[in-house]
Amino acid sequence: RRIDFVLSYVDDKDGDKKAERRREFEANLEKAGLELETEDKSESDDRKTYYLKIHAPWEVLATYADVLKIKVPFKASDIPKAREVPLEWLTQPFRLPDNIMRPEPDYFTAPFDKSKVDFFLIDDKDTFFPPSTRNRIVYYIMTRCPYYKEDRLEKDKTGIKRLLNNGTYTSAYPLHDCKYWKKAQDMQCESERYHLYKYWAGFLCFYKEQPLNLIKKYYGEKIGIYFAWLGFYTEMLFFAAVMGVICFVYGVLSYEDNITSKEICDPDIGGMIVMCPLCDKKCSYWKLNSTCLSSWQSHLFDNEGTVFFAMFMGIWVTLFLEFWKRRQARLEYEWDLVDFEEEQQQLQIRPEYELKCTGRRLNRITQEMEPYLPFPSKCARFCLSGATVLFWVIMCSLISSYVINWIKYSQMVTAKIQNCVLFFFCSDCLTVHYASRICSSTFCIPKTHLEYENKLTMKMFMFQFVNYYSSCFYVAFFKGKFVGYPGNYTYMFGKWSKLRNEECAPGGCLIELTTQLLIVMAGKQMVGNVQEALLPLLRNWWGSRKGRSHPESTYSRWEQDHDLQNFSQFGLFYEYLEMVIQFGFITLFVASFPLAPLLALFNNILEVRVDAWKFTTQFRRPVAAKARNIGAWEEILNVVAILSVVTNAFIVAFTSDMIPRLVYLYAYHTGSKATMRGYIDNSLSFYNISQIPDANLPEAGENPSWYRDYRYPPGHEKQYTHTMQFWHILAAKLAFIIIMEHVVFVVKFFVAWLIPDVPAEVKARIKRERFLVQEYLHNYEVEKLKMQLSQSFFMCLLVTVELMKAVKSSVYSAT
Repeated sequence: RRIDFVLSYVDDKDGDKKAERRREFEANLEKAGLELETEDKSESDDRKTYYLKIHAPWEVLATYADVLKIKVPFKASDIPKAREVPLEWLTQPFRLPDNIMRPEPDYFTAPFDKSKVDFFLIDDKDTFFPPSTRNRIVYYIMTRCPYYKEDRLEKDKTGIKRLLNNGTYTSAYPLHDCKYWKKAQDMQCESERYHLYKYWAGFLCFYKEQPLNLIKKYYGEKIGIYFAWLGFYTEMLFFAAVMGVICFVYGVLSYEDNITSKEICDPDIGGMIVMCPLCDKKCSYWKLNSTCLSSWQSHLFDNEGTVFFAMFMGIWVTLFLEFWKRRQARLEYEWDLVDFEEEQQQLQIRPEYELKCTGRRLNRITQEMEPYLPFPSKCARFCLSGATVLFWVIMCSLISSYVINWIKYSQMVTAKIQNCVLFFFCSDCLTVHYASRICSSTFCIPKTHLEYENKLTMKMFMFQFVNYYSSCFYVAFFKGKFVGYPGNYTYMFGKWSKLRNEECAPGGCLIELTTQLLIVMAGKQMVGNVQEALLPLLRNWWGSRKGRSHPESTYSRWEQDHDLQNFSQFGLFYEYLEMVIQFGFITLFVASFPLAPLLALFNNILEVRVDAWKFTTQFRRPVAAKARNIGAWEEILNVVAILSVVTNAFIVAFTSDMIPRLVYLYAYHTGSKATMRGYIDNSLSFYNISQIPDANLPEAGENPSWYRDYRYPPGHEKQYTHTMQFWHILAAKLAFIIIMEHVVFVVKFFVAWLIPDVPAEVKARIKRERFLVQEYLHNYEVEKLKMQLSQSFFMCLLVTVELMKAVKSSVYSAT
């Protein structure tokens, strides 16, 4: 018999209580029609674990396929395939064999109806439902199966999830179809896991396309749509990476024309300018030419090409989202998800919702009584949940701000190490761990699985948004913006706190933001990929150490899969989160680091194969689940895309020196010819050191006289107030932000309007297929009715003949 699901458990100190739960649960599973078989612990590799093997017979599968409205084939599709793309031969090196890309033929499908079994293409009842559908049905039964006795009213004792949480069972999983490194010995097994490992999970296949149809068939549509999105995102990154490299090359080629950096490095200009201390007491005076190297580095990213690249990325992100909608619509058609309404699919209310909601009311759609949460209770839970989320978001922000200042004011580490420690701490803030725990046990009670996943995704992303981006937002938009001037510095919590608002490093805040993005895109992503691959491998190696010592013939499939890592409920969430956080870094702050898309491209090429390798070799087979799109992540991507236009406009205007340089070049340059000579002297203000309060003076040093700002010098009637050039620059910055935002938004909305979400070819095919399906169903019903009428007519004719014979016989006897 085919094993559709496996449960494992061990005897422990609470054995009697857990054994009673198992007996009731397994008895109820058998009442539901499932067939069970227990393997004794003496036959297991550790001599402690029992394995309960579950088989779903045809009758159970047919019944629940009808309930879940699972679509199954009833006729081979006769719609001609799409025409070949011109020059398709150029893509041949990247193609996979046709039997891998299309593991099953195209069929017309319809929701399964148990009363119309003869309508569907059922050659063999044992193989009609694929393994992914079978394990989905069995899991559906187990999540709603109670483990209390019939004479008790303990309605909360329901479902395999609670039994796993309280330790009654240690694991629950469907089986892989074979070993990943060799084909199954059973000829009826398709060895899909082996093919996935050979053509998809191998690192040498990094340049090949993904076998999305095979992934969907083996793991289900939900995991298939994730890899489809990840692959498409990686493809689109190629164009952003090329444009980023072009902008970087422009910065390199214009390296020698950078007059500003030459003046800073000139010992007769930058070497003669002594700058004010960047902090109180502990910071000494410094000469401007000490920033020579960082000024040259800054020019590579802070040049005219950066403005163009920031606008390009605003349009790129729109093209990415719009083209993904088209790719997603095509997948919906090819994977038969067009008529899949997740609300209908989730008519089965979450067991947790049924247990916690005692009220009942009539469902207007199903006309059945269902549990519901009263409005006052719903409002109270919503307010409590919202307050909790807001509290933890604020807490994470405050902790990040405190760490930022603590690290920055520590004089024991260098600036580069400070940046590394700052980002790695803030991106792994413990606050988010506890906030996520509270988020997962949310006070709201979502009614359906779809609603639960979407709400959880939104809330947890809010925490992670603050967690990952707080340090970058601080450096880009707050650091060095509200510092005051010598003699009148601004302090974070007032002068009594002695926490003076931080100034940018001598090289400027843009190069600091660039450094942080470089740490993220090169260092942290690389560490993340190594960690993703290494941790499951080590855990599985340790967990299977006893089983490996046994002969292969006694090391059963369920034991091998039991020793693999469990793919948790939030497994796919964290895979999405990793990529969406990366998407935020390459869009929200890309104006400071045009090479970010290139590093993201390299990372994602590796990420696809690492994830594929984990799924095929290190994880147990997940329960198959349906999904027609990427869910709440699509809305999150749209919000990040819109926000990125604003953040990049502000980075160019306020974090970089682009606007001040342009104002000087066209309005304040010296001489008759527009040139950048004299910009350094023009961008600095002079201060009389004798007027600096003792609290701001360094402990020892030279006499400073310059600081970065546009203020009148001492002795002027408006000394230390902003000059007119400051207001001109501010007006230019605001004008740039307004113009850039409007231009990019207009182009974005025009592109979104111009590109339809569903390709015209797909629309036509959907309509054609619906027409043909309806026609076949109509013909089936007509033929069935004719057959019934003919059978009725034949039966009436037989009855009439028999009656006539009886009458004749009676007449003959009377005669």
